[in-house]
Amino acid sequence: MAALKDQLQADLTQAIRDSDKVTSATIRMALTAVTNEEVSGKQAKELTDEEVVNVLSREAKKRRESAQAYEEAQRPELAQKENEELAVLERYLPKQLSEQDVDAIVAAAVAQAQADGAEGGRAMGAVMKLVTPQVTGRFDGSAVAGKVRAALGLS
Repeated sequence: MAALKDQLQADLTQAIRDSDKVTSATIRMALTAVTNEEVSGKQAKELTDEEVVNVLSREAKKRRESAQAYEEAQRPELAQKENEELAVLERYLPKQLSEQDVDAIVAAAVAQAQADGAEGGRAMGAVMKLVTPQVTGRFDGSAVAGKVRAALGLS
């Protein structure tokens, strides 16, 4: 079993013992998402730590988007609940990259792709292939794609 999944289960047990309702509910939700990912598809499989991080990243993104929607809808109590759940999930995610870090990664990848002769739409794929492994789970993928488009002048 993946070490991260083991850590989630151990932390769930501790949160239940501590009567920490937010943490226990959030970890239960995360473990359910991991289990659903394991049994999806034609054959059940055990996820690696990297795949578990991807699942947790998706769940964190849902919390961010929900919190923003609740803020816009003038529902601060619901936004606060989403932010509390997000804080629990972020304990298990790698440190997030700053905008400047991502800009530097994108600039280096664009330079490399152009040096390799990629242009236009083909350059987008080449750059994303270089950038994605460096930012997965550490920065929003759609925001990265937007930065790549802007750097290539495709927007």
